[in-house]
Formats: sequence, structure tokens, C-alpha cells
Amino acid sequence: MSYFLWIEDFENSPKVTASEVLGGIVEAQSLSDHKQQLKNNLKQQGVFVELSFQDGLGFIRNHLQKIDYIILDIDLPAYSKGDEINDEVLQLLEQYYGHDRANNDESLLGGQCKALKEVAGYHIYTELVVQLGFPKEHILFCSNHGENLKSIQDAFKIAKITLPTIYQKSNPDVQTWVVEKHQNPYSRLRRGIIEGCQYLIDLPDNQFRFNQFIPNTDKRIAFDDIHNYLDILTSFFPLQVPDNLNQSRSYKHFIRILTHEWDVAKPKQLDKLQELLAFSTIMKMARNWSAHGNVFEAANSQDVAFMFIANARTMFDLGQDLLPYERHLLKLFKPVIEPNVFEELVGDCPNNRKIPLIEYYALLLKKHGNTYQAINFHEGLNDLQHGNKANSAYLIRGLYQVYWFLTSYGHVYIPPYEEKLKQFNKLNYQFGYFNYKKHNYLFEIARHIYKSSFPKA
Repeated sequence: MSYFLWIEDFENSPKVTASEVLGGIVEAQSLSDHKQQLKNNLKQQGVFVELSFQDGLGFIRNHLQKIDYIILDIDLPAYSKGDEINDEVLQLLEQYYGHDRANNDESLLGGQCKALKEVAGYHIYTELVVQLGFPKEHILFCSNHGENLKSIQDAFKIAKITLPTIYQKSNPDVQTWVVEKHQNPYSRLRRGIIEGCQYLIDLPDNQFRFNQFIPNTDKRIAFDDIHNYLDILTSFFPLQVPDNLNQSRSYKHFIRILTHEWDVAKPKQLDKLQELLAFSTIMKMARNWSAHGNVFEAANSQDVAFMFIANARTMFDLGQDLLPYERHLLKLFKPVIEPNVFEELVGDCPNNRKIPLIEYYALLLKKHGNTYQAINFHEGLNDLQHGNKANSAYLIRGLYQVYWFLTSYGHVYIPPYEEKLKQFNKLNYQFGYFNYKKHNYLFEIARHIYKSSFPKA
């Protein structure tokens, strides 16, 4: 999901207002007529609420990196009841409304705050767009005030600033805008990567295991350097959604930076964890393809999310549970197999497993042109990429499939007796059983990527 800042004083019923604006993205039971309770509930769902001009101004000046979009009221109290007015607001009152901080005339302050209240949202808007460079396309003016403020309209014209459209909160376009931004794949990917990198940066060094994949001890990576690497990933995607062409190039360049450290690393299995062999192989292949081809010009947001998850799971020991940022990124995947359906697909042994490994292995062999001897799926896929025998969409889908083939550790079946071996003239490639249900994170990642791996299954 994308994260929102909503600056709103709730002059009417908070529950009704929140339902009108956010009803398409938040759970109905989280809505409350108690402002503070509503604020706490919405924060759990990625909507930060500030109830006054003072608090909203403080948020955008100090925490703007936490959010992706802003819903902005116009008519806002200068500060919340029970709070003290701070120096930032007093400075603005002095600059625009005749307040004299030296004399601090309390009898005039109330009138000055009232004048500010009527146009407070415009002050926040201009600070966001002019001073902070926040994209105006990421701001929705949503107010039941302001549409008739002729003086404000004239002021925007004089300043040569386009006056933003102001919507009534009950206007269906408001909820449509919120839902669209909430589900925007680029914004969701960007936010998931930011949250993921921040989580990884806070981990202790004993959870960093990437150096176990680097055989040359002289080339191993210092923990501080990994922090620098994560900082680069955090700030890679700009807030402004790029056009389609630039977005494709952004994804391609991000994958190249993400996989860069795999130049000196080698795939392997650690601690009997077969999934690490799969994840590390995927990352090594992605590194080589990004350095020697244009495969990832066809990458989309979910492809980048999958590689980010695989990379983090390999570089760090992240335990057995699905992490919040992973859950966030996996929402990019559609369609998703339902848990009960997926349990039936993976079965509990090779005989009742319904994953189409044999079929997709045979398709790869046919495309490869080698149907007479066994090859590992990932090696065959690499051959296709090196020989330009497959398009980018096929190769990217193949990276997802590598996960299934390497966790299922394929092998050639050889008859046990010499006399049967003499009659053995057909390729008989078998796949072992892997329990995708053994850990929460394995189950969730697998069921979310299933349709990206086997779209016709």
C-alpha cells in the first residue's frame, strides 16, 4: 500500500468523514467518532492523521519521507486545543497576519489565528510544492470550505501558481483518487523497498550472512558497506511516478544496483536450507543478465519486489515469519492462489503434488533444443539467455520457476540394476518433494508467486 498524510480537523462526524474519504481502503471497524482513536487506528493502516495546521506543518517539515500522498483540508485550526502555539506558527502569523511576537498581544492572537484557520491548507500546499518540492499530483485538496474564496484564487493567479481543484469530501472522485493512489504499483513498490531497507539497516551484524556466499575472503563486505548499499536502495526511486518508459529504465537500473554485490558471490545452500540455494541462484543469474543484456527492460513492479525479497532473505537471516515489508510487497502480485488451494497444489509428497514441474521442464528442453540429456533448469535458462533464444518475458518468468525447480532438487532417475540400465534409453528426470508449508514466509512467498511462475497452471 501507499502511505498517506491526512490533515483534517473533523468539524463534522469523524467517522462519517473518514468513511467518505477513505472508505475504499480502510476497514470499516477501524472508523471511530473519537478523533484520537480514529487517528491511532488509521495509522495502523498507513494513514497518518494530523488535526491542526501546527501539527500538519510539523509533519511535513520533519517526517515527509514517511508518506507518499497527502489529503489536505483548507480550514484548519492554528493549533489543537490543549497544545501551546509554537514558534513556527507564531513566525508565520508575524509574517502574514500582523502578529507582534515582541509584544505578544493575546487579545489580537485569537483573531490572527482565526484568519489563518480559513486558509491554513493553502499555506501547507505552497510550502509543500514551492519550498519542499513535493509533487502537486500527490496532493488532494479535499474540503467543504474554500471553493468561494475569491481572494485566495486571485492570490494564486498573481503568484502564477495553478490553483488546485478542491473537492467536497462526499464527492465520489475523492474516494476514487485515494483508492487509485493506494494501489499504485510504483508507489507500493517504492514504499515496500523503503520499509524493507529500514528494517534491514536496524538488524544486528550477526544476522548478516551474505559473506558466506563469497568464497574469496579478501572480497567480503564490511557490515558498514552493506548499510551504505541499503541507503542507496532506499533513496533510489523518486516520489514522483515516472512515465512508462522512464519507469522501465528505473526498474532495470535498480535491479542492476540490487544485484551488483553478487558479482563476487556464488550460489550455495546454507544450513540445509534448500530455499537459499534457489534465492542465491536467482540473484546470481539476475546479476549476470543485468550486466550482459537487456532482459530487465521488461521487468515490472512485482518482478522487482520478488528480487528484493529474495535478495534480502539471502543476505540476512530473517527468521521463519513473513515480515511486514514482505507482506506489503507481496500485495503487488495478482492473481494470488488462495491458501487452501495452494495447500492442495503442493500436496504432502511427490505423488499428490500438482505443481507442473515436468511440463515446464519439458518446455524448456524443447526451447533449448536439448531433449536427449538432463540439464538443470537454471543452466538451461542461462543458455537461452546467452544465445538470445528466448524473449525477456520468458526469461523473467523463468527466474520465478528457478525457485520451484531448485527447491524441488531435480535429478535423473537411474535404474538400480545393470541389466535394466542397458535398456534405459529415455530421459527420466524426477523432482523431489519440498515442503512449502514448513514456514510461514515460505508458504506466503510461494503462493503469491505461483501464478507468475506457472501462468497457465
